[in-house]
Amino acid sequence: MTTPVSDRRQRLAPGASVGVTEAMCRQVVDAFYARVRADPELGPIFNGAIGDHWDAHLAKLADFWSSVLLMTGRFKGTPMTVHVALPRAEPEHFQIWLGLFRQTVTEICPPPAAALFVEKAEMIARSLQFGIAASRGELPGGRRAG
Repeated sequence: MTTPVSDRRQRLAPGASVGVTEAMCRQVVDAFYARVRADPELGPIFNGAIGDHWDAHLAKLADFWSSVLLMTGRFKGTPMTVHVALPRAEPEHFQIWLGLFRQTVTEICPPPAAALFVEKAEMIARSLQFGIAASRGELPGGRRAG
């Protein structure tokens, strides 16, 4: 049985109108992070940060995408804080990440759902890059503040 709040969330959820499902979110997360873990640039960064906790991390990421696209509200976390703490997160890593993400969602999702995943991922990547740069005292374009 759905409640008025969950009915409203479903109507407002950007993924609902383009066919995003919970199963799709999990499939995207699992396939994408399998690629990330195998990537020669990203794998060491992610494996170093996550260690032996991949199962829990993948579940959290599925909750994240469910919250972003289906407005489930399940994700509890602070992505900016986590990413700012990564010593090796550089702009070129985000470009690799986005390329792998685009490839994954294009293979798994119908085109409108893939486009929405990519739109949100690009927005998130920009935000994280800006936050990381700001935490390092850098201005956009790689300049140092002050």
